[in-house]
Amino acid sequence: MRALGVHRDVVVVVSAFWQTACTAVRSGEEGFVIDSPVLPEELEALPGLLQEAGFPASGLLATHGDWDHLLGRLAFPDAALGCAESTAARLAGRPGEAARGLRGFDEEHYVERPGTLGLAGVQALPVPGKLSVGAEHELELHPASGHTADGMAIWIPWAQVLVCGDYLSPVEIPMISPGGTFEAYLDTLERLAPLVERAEMVVPGHGAPQPRESAARILEEDLDYLRALGERGEAAELPPGRRTAEQRRIHARNARALVPTQPS
Repeated sequence: MRALGVHRDVVVVVSAFWQTACTAVRSGEEGFVIDSPVLPEELEALPGLLQEAGFPASGLLATHGDWDHLLGRLAFPDAALGCAESTAARLAGRPGEAARGLRGFDEEHYVERPGTLGLAGVQALPVPGKLSVGAEHELELHPASGHTADGMAIWIPWAQVLVCGDYLSPVEIPMISPGGTFEAYLDTLERLAPLVERAEMVVPGHGAPQPRESAARILEEDLDYLRALGERGEAAELPPGRRTAEQRRIHARNARALVPTQPS
């Protein structure tokens, strides 16, 4: 796990697994922890790390409902968890899905984890909308679906930092997961573009924070990839630097997701 300071009020922790990014933001005596690292020892260390750095954990936020972004409750079991209304609906409509995903991961990788993931009392947040942090600042919440059917990106105006969930990753190509759609993914990238232009730093869901220029390049590469995917399917070329065997497997799943299901 790596801790990276990107602004005096924003610190990013990047997990050793999948490079899943967790962002802490503060204003005065209040703060939020956005998304989560993955491994038990990382979650155990997170409260102490943030306390030592002077980052209060007044509440938790999740950019979307994939289990690897919901583990803040394991580090801060008494904290309220906020998410987009679309994510709250997903969690309510598929009870136990996140816990099953976590359990499957742990079994596959022989991970021993104390406790179980509880998601009771999730707070649904209107998106688009704003969320106060301290007495002086607000977070802006922007819709971000496409990777999944739910989600939000979080703009931190005073720090000029964009926390965008599973978009604009330097290590992972656009991934159309169950519930996500090609069209919605394109819409989200186009919606994020003006925020990227204003950002000093962009925090993707997987990978290290990116300065504006790098994030803008990734955004253009992702748009080019998705447009080529729509035109050529599996023959589309992957973005430079993201052509590993794993990314090719994700690409093959993306191509299959674009093929309409034939009626039986």
